[in-house]
Amino acid sequence: MDSRQPKWLGNAIFYEIYPQSFMDSNDDGTGDFQGIIQKLDYISELGCNAIWLNPCFESPFNDAGYDVSDYKKTAERYGTNEDLKQLFDEVHARGMHIIFDLVPGHTSWEHKWFKESSESARNEYTDRYIWTDSIWEEPEGLNTLRGLSERDGSCVVNFFSHQPALNYGFYKPDPDKKWQQSTDDEGPRATLEALKDIMRFWLDMGCDGFRVDMAGSLVKNDEDGKGTIALWQKIRSFLDEEFPDAAMVSEWGEPDKSLKGGFHMDFLLHFGPSHYNDLFRCEEPFFSSRGKGDISEFVNKYKENYEKTERKGLICIPSGNHDMDRLRRFLNEDEIRIAFAFLLSMAGAPFIYYGDEIGMRYVEGLASVEGGYGRTGARSPMQWDSTKNAGFSRASTDKLYISQDSDPDRPTVLKAKSEENSILNEVKRLISVRQSHKALQSMGEIEFLYAEKNAYPLAYLRSEGEEKILVIINPSDKEASFKSEYDPITSIYNIGDKALKSGGKIIAAPCSAGFYLV
Repeated sequence: MDSRQPKWLGNAIFYEIYPQSFMDSNDDGTGDFQGIIQKLDYISELGCNAIWLNPCFESPFNDAGYDVSDYKKTAERYGTNEDLKQLFDEVHARGMHIIFDLVPGHTSWEHKWFKESSESARNEYTDRYIWTDSIWEEPEGLNTLRGLSERDGSCVVNFFSHQPALNYGFYKPDPDKKWQQSTDDEGPRATLEALKDIMRFWLDMGCDGFRVDMAGSLVKNDEDGKGTIALWQKIRSFLDEEFPDAAMVSEWGEPDKSLKGGFHMDFLLHFGPSHYNDLFRCEEPFFSSRGKGDISEFVNKYKENYEKTERKGLICIPSGNHDMDRLRRFLNEDEIRIAFAFLLSMAGAPFIYYGDEIGMRYVEGLASVEGGYGRTGARSPMQWDSTKNAGFSRASTDKLYISQDSDPDRPTVLKAKSEENSILNEVKRLISVRQSHKALQSMGEIEFLYAEKNAYPLAYLRSEGEEKILVIINPSDKEASFKSEYDPITSIYNIGDKALKSGGKIIAAPCSAGFYLV
């Protein structure tokens, strides 16, 4: 294990909380910190020992809080900084950890920094953002914001028009474009120091680390991510000196780069080269019982990254997140149970998106809320019980942050607890097994034994020291087999019938998952 790795990440299982939609304590229709505190015991009982909290800073909420207007102040609708400190303390009192969603690449256009940077007179924030020298010049390959201030120039934006990009410099500045500053220029260095200051503020308060939004995008014109890697290495040195136990998880999707930059784990993206969507979110997902999916490209890419990262296995695979359709849009409840057998037996820290553990559905046909657009249906309020608004809020239904699943048979925590074979109870069992075996935890090694193109089952070996665990997963509704030297005799976990050894082959039953000591 890397000496810089916080020990608690070794068996961490994260629960992602989208604060707007988790639990409303003051009846205004929007979730808040006190609501989260009320439900910490639920998260702990589920077996999750870490929380990823989506952005909760002051914001105009044109992008659900990813457009920050003050990095050191919580949004009033969630509570105060004191409420957030209480949340930290309550999390820690339960032996759990909590990481923030850090948005270092851009701010809201309502941030004080941007307002100052937009002025024509030079000031300390003039170079905090990336501006061209002329309103008529738009950088090639980059979107811009322009014509809204007295300053002459176009300001680069990262995604939405209201999100001006912070200036960390250009890895290879064009000498003919004086506005392209190097990473060593005064403006980019000031931005980096401001980022350290933000991190220091929350870590001092009790935050245990950060999941970093768009971590690979900070330096522009960045050949092979070299400039951004160097930037994060500077952050790594700062953290090693002042906050050695702070966890850093990157939204990068290229673990060979993010781990080199000093991140502890990399968070797989649903776009780019990972083939993550082949698992759960495509026309024929691998985890569909129809048995028409393909996991081979995902595994090939995973193995490539695994080797590039010196077999560290620190690649986090989420059940979903606020940017993806719900699992339940593509898979039924039985299929999701088997999908969780995979998610909770892979290397790296698992991430469970709130509500996936009860099979919450994607809510179709919703108007966009706070820049959600097609993502809005995956951000609906948590469904706790059979009371008004499924126990999320006592506000009138028309005041809810996002409309809920209106089906009277919608899944709830209360209902799931009473059903032995519910997704919720399956997740609890899986977490218990994972936490009882180091080979199944974040740092255990992984070797894929069978992951052939357009074929089932999936089989891999997890190991740590003397312990070896064979994982066999067959989501297909047909029996599947593969040649193996191992014999699945000693079962420690099963969904469906156990696998059998016959004539040098292991035969996996239809719609099954099993873990076997070998």
